[in-house]
Order: sequence, then C-alpha cells, then structure tokens
Amino acid sequence: MTWNRETFIATVGDAVWAPSIHNTQPWRFRRTAQSVDVLADAGRALPACDPHGRAARVSCGAAAYNLRLALAAAGEPAEYTFGRDDVLVHLTPGPPRPATPTEVRLHRQILRRHTNRFPFADRPVEPGVIAVLAAGAGEEGGWLEFMSGEQELYEVAALVRSADAQLSADPAYVAELRAWSSGADERVEGVGAAAAGPAPHPAEVLTRRDFGGPERDATRDPARTPLVAVLGAYGDGPADEVRAGMVLQRVLLAAADLGLAAGMFSQPIEVPPIRERLRRLLGRPDLPQLVLRFGYAPTTCYTNRRPVADVIEL
Repeated sequence: MTWNRETFIATVGDAVWAPSIHNTQPWRFRRTAQSVDVLADAGRALPACDPHGRAARVSCGAAAYNLRLALAAAGEPAEYTFGRDDVLVHLTPGPPRPATPTEVRLHRQILRRHTNRFPFADRPVEPGVIAVLAAGAGEEGGWLEFMSGEQELYEVAALVRSADAQLSADPAYVAELRAWSSGADERVEGVGAAAAGPAPHPAEVLTRRDFGGPERDATRDPARTPLVAVLGAYGDGPADEVRAGMVLQRVLLAAADLGLAAGMFSQPIEVPPIRERLRRLLGRPDLPQLVLRFGYAPTTCYTNRRPVADVIEL
C-alpha cells in the first residue's frame, strides 16, 4: 500500500514550493498503488538555457526533497531510489515514525524559503553558520564549499559575470528569459518584476540574472564581501544532478531556519568551459552544480506556483 490520496495531495502541496530554474516548475508527481514517482515535465524544458535538462533535474530533486520532508513531518516517511528517463525519483513508504526535531524545523521553512534577488545587508554571517550548512549538504550526499578569501570570491564572481555576459549575448537565451519573466506577476509560473529585484547593477559583486526588474537610482549591493559557496554532488550523471537538487533544498531550508536569505547563480554552470574553470578553481574532481550566496535581507516577493491539480497524476 502507499500513502492515501489526502496525504499525497497535501505533501505535493509542499513539494511544489521548491525552487526551479526560471520558476518553470518542471515536475510532475504520480501516485500508484504502491509508490509515488517524481517525474520531469518535458513540456517545460528550456532549450536555450538548459539544453540537456540538468537544471530541470536539479529542480525536480529539490521538489523531491520537499516531498520527502513533508511525508516525514506527517509521520509517514519515504524510502527512495533514483529512477530512469522521465522518472527521476521513486518513493515507497518506509516504517512509520515520528518526525525528528530537525525535520520539523526544516518542514516549517518550506513556505518561508524564497530566492532573494534584492540587495543584501552589509552584515557578516556568523562563522558557525558555515559549518551548519556544510553539514546539511553532507547529510544529503553532497558538498558545499565556501569561498575562503577575497581573491577566491572575486575569481568566482568574475566567472559569474563572464558567463552571464556570454548567455545574454545569445538572442535565443534572452527571448527565453523574457518569455518566463514578462507578465509573470499575474501568472502561476515564471519570475515577475515583483520577485525579480531591481535591475542588475554593474558594480554588484555577483551578477544577477536580468529578469526585467525595475531600474533604480541605486541598486548596487552594499555587501562588498558576500558569503558565497559552490554546491555539488559526487558525480555528474543524471541521478547525481537529482541528488544535487536534494542537497540544494536541504541547504536552503537550513539557511532559512537560521534567518538567512539566499540567492542562486547558475550562469557559470550553464556555460561548459566556465563550469570547468570553476571546477579547477575549487580543485575538485566533481563538476559544480550551483553558486549560492547567503546573507541578511528583508523578506521579498515570492514567485507563484501552479495549483497542485496541475502537477499530479492519480
């Protein structure tokens, strides 16, 4: 037997609040007699930005983590395996048990967590936070490597800037970006102006993706030495990309639980030569999956989500 219909719908309601590339929400959830499958929705692919589906798989992994966490919080935890093709994660019921205190805390953050595309405060993050976030990544089978000094930080920032410039020079990429941002405040998908933050400023340390946010007199990020980390998994196959999404969501929820805002920068991962340069900079054998920035900032606008009925198969 599997989870009942009510539990399935309620927990998918939490799962859809995962982050996704351009807020495309490229996932579906299928309930069968004995399991739940998390599937990639090929109809929501980004041919210019994500031609091989890597970012979609990371997004689906983040949603699968939310689903696992919601089931654990309900006292009905799941065991999982990675699937093939469009079935990315296969979940089956595990032995019932109460949720752990950590699961309870992280579950509370699902609806509070959001990507912050606005300037962060010029306030340092406490050193102990780094250990907590890195440990969370390790618990999900991934890694989170923080930039240890200004030179390393600015080398990563230069890679983000270079990748963003290359991507923005591609008319197909720009058209795709505009398709998922124009008018999105009134839609259940995409990144609208309210959530996009102000227009990117040339003096920002980390170049934000331009989702068409409003021009302002001063949009420069006041934090000159932001806390930046690179996230990855131990491998670079499709299942490793899904796992990286689980690692990502575990880290983002832990950050929200600590009162931290988080921003994501995938541009250097989307340009293969720059991704390789980032890997060499880190001195790791595994290719990186995402650049993250943590700090303090006011709560901003959340992106919308599609109704649960649009993403489930019963």
